[in-house]
Amino acid sequence: MKKTWPVFLAFAVLLGVGLGSSQQPPQQEQTETPPPLDDTQILIRVNLVNVLFTVMDKKNHFVLGLDKNDISVWEDGVPQEVRFFSRETNLPLRVGILIDTSNSVRGRLRFEQQAAVDFLAKALRPKRDLAFVVSFDVEAQLVQDLTDNTGDLAESIRGLQAGGTTRLYDAIYFSSREKLLFSPQPEPYIRRALIILSDGVDNQSEHSREEVLAMAQRAEVILYAISTNRTGITGRGDRVLKRLARETGGLSFFPRSSSELGRHFSAIASELRSQYSLGYVSTNENRDGTFREITIRSKNKKYRVRAKNGYFAPSE
Repeated sequence: MKKTWPVFLAFAVLLGVGLGSSQQPPQQEQTETPPPLDDTQILIRVNLVNVLFTVMDKKNHFVLGLDKNDISVWEDGVPQEVRFFSRETNLPLRVGILIDTSNSVRGRLRFEQQAAVDFLAKALRPKRDLAFVVSFDVEAQLVQDLTDNTGDLAESIRGLQAGGTTRLYDAIYFSSREKLLFSPQPEPYIRRALIILSDGVDNQSEHSREEVLAMAQRAEVILYAISTNRTGITGRGDRVLKRLARETGGLSFFPRSSSELGRHFSAIASELRSQYSLGYVSTNENRDGTFREITIRSKNKKYRVRAKNGYFAPSE
């Protein structure tokens, strides 16, 4: 995951006179306006930071069955107390499939479409998980809005055609901001993920890579990238995909043949069902909007933890 957008809790305690007599008051000839209640409202802001993370062993197998005593957390180098901890295999999933339809992927688009369709058919749980599809070439276009209907999702994916330049960053920015951050019905306790099929080369976006990372972190989105580069040479686009995934707690994959796509999609589906969640109340009470680095480590040195590298603090 960089980052999880923190959830802020506000508690209000209302103190004052709230009980009246059970007897009816005598009839008044004129209606009198009662005096205002002398109320006191106490507002307490708590910066609760939630983080999804994955634990792997040296053989890249998922490590399950841990509890909060097996994990240590630091924010900007300062130890934090884990208040909440759970294995979040049953959290609702909100996932976006972002498919590069520029000219550079024309010869491989059909295989990528089928792999994406198969993934959604296996990963989505009806009435619990939702997915959407965005294509990007000369523009980023929402071709299917959030739904649990895998038939509609498959139809939208199979209808894509290749052509044009690439707006990778704009597609990620739009998906994070419009579909996963500013939801008409916000749901803080869900897993948000974007799966990107692209060669990582952007040549026309209005948004920069840094803006995209910041927005994904604010929306608490994990980015998974599957490269469409088949040259066998690691290029600038591959490095971009690695960074996008690494800083949001996701993974990047570099298949050398179309037959590997299905395995990579299956690996993503497995990970989304094998994550942990923790929450801590930040010891830094400043509401200054700064970026704060998060470090999570397993107390067992044989295990490694993958999570977003930080979050943006709230601002006044």
